[in-house]
Amino acid sequence: MIIQAGYRIAFECPQPTPLLLMLNVDPSRVPDLITPDDLMCDPPVEHRQYRDAFGNVCTRLLAPAGRLELSADFLIRDSGLHDPVVPDAVQQPVEDLPNDVIVYLLGSRYCETDQLSDTAWHLFGGIEGGWARVQAICDYVHGRIRFDYQDACATRTAWQGHNDQVGVCRDFAHLAITLCRCMNIPARYCTGYLGDIGISPVDYPMDFSAWFEAYLDGRWYTFDARHNTPRIGRILMATGRDATDVAISTSFGPSSLASFFVKTDELHDASE
Repeated sequence: MIIQAGYRIAFECPQPTPLLLMLNVDPSRVPDLITPDDLMCDPPVEHRQYRDAFGNVCTRLLAPAGRLELSADFLIRDSGLHDPVVPDAVQQPVEDLPNDVIVYLLGSRYCETDQLSDTAWHLFGGIEGGWARVQAICDYVHGRIRFDYQDACATRTAWQGHNDQVGVCRDFAHLAITLCRCMNIPARYCTGYLGDIGISPVDYPMDFSAWFEAYLDGRWYTFDARHNTPRIGRILMATGRDATDVAISTSFGPSSLASFFVKTDELHDASE
């Protein structure tokens, strides 16, 4: 399967403003690129990249005063397979986890493990650790939160999402991640492209998506509490402790979002 993906995002800045961007595909997907996912700036602006502590590709630039449009349009090859389902994947004891995974057991900006620990153990303590427990958490979060694009809130935490019972994909991910961590299952936040591939089109504006990965049996597995069903065509961009670590843009000064467009479309593979 070939997917055409990209974005067109514009900012208005009253003065020159430093921006930190996380808009490239994850390094693990670079070998799948058919065309580069290069960042284009209008007007042209010098920019440079680096890898953060989580291995994500970050871009730094100084946005000029006025309007700056950022865009990319690329082709990427995908397996066309659904997210893997491995019911016999087991939960590893904390003492056996790799050192670099331990951080994904800890509370973070949007994932207050201390406030949800008792709830998690009450709900999931009797469920066998591993895939079944993570799936039970996804089932609970999927039923607990009502998706409403109009009720998005950039500062809503997992605890607040649990109480509000409404949110968008990031809120589903934050709550599921927090409950997993409470149960000693490492979980990390993921952001990327997820189009309406293999499903009926949904009546929401196309946006970047959020899901999470749980560490079971020595590897990371994809879970999605919002959709709660295996999907086709995910394109990972970045991973981190929560949305703080993978923000699409961070502005170090006054700026406003002037326009926002994301696309993810399946194309016919002429080689098939």
